[in-house]
Amino acid sequence: MSVVITALIVFVIIFHVWAMVLEMFFWTKPLGRKTFGLSKADAEVSKTLAANQGLYNGFLVAGLVLSFFVPNPDTAFTLQVFFLACVSLAGLYGGITVKMAILFMQGLPAMIALALLLLT
Repeated sequence: MSVVITALIVFVIIFHVWAMVLEMFFWTKPLGRKTFGLSKADAEVSKTLAANQGLYNGFLVAGLVLSFFVPNPDTAFTLQVFFLACVSLAGLYGGITVKMAILFMQGLPAMIALALLLLT
């Protein structure tokens, strides 16, 4: 695997760890509210949903991290394709339904990594 693909996957992992932490632990705190543009009341009402969303981000991270440790290269490739496709689709959906920035911050790095992975 190329250094560029590995770097992009690591970026996706770091981004989703940070998203998980924000959504699960800081959603109602000033940092979380500022990051997501939420009022205190809106954050309180939606904190359970945000924690659930954060957990999903954690599962994406777990799958991508696991792909670096499985000894079989075909299995690693399959895991990377699957989890990058999940991140790409989530980024695309978020960009369409919530805010276009989600597409660029979450989706685009995963889409580029996925495209490069499939082309190698």
